[in-house]
Amino acid sequence: MQYMTGTVVGGKVVVEGMVLPEGSVVTVLTHGENGTFTLTTDEEDELVEAIAGIERGEYVSPEELQAALKARR
Repeated sequence: MQYMTGTVVGGKVVVEGMVLPEGSVVTVLTHGENGTFTLTTDEEDELVEAIAGIERGEYVSPEELQAALKARR
């Protein structure tokens, strides 16, 4: 997995200096229209690890989450 910063140009994300193969699946995090966010190195590492966990199939489906929340009531 790689992570990089890009800019939207003409409605498409452009990443300078990086060529991704056609059909690459990417995850895009935005700052939103009005806000920004900053991650510490530890937070960034945690986010990258969480994404890797999802790619390994280590997640709970929406249905499983809903069932678990109902069971806690």
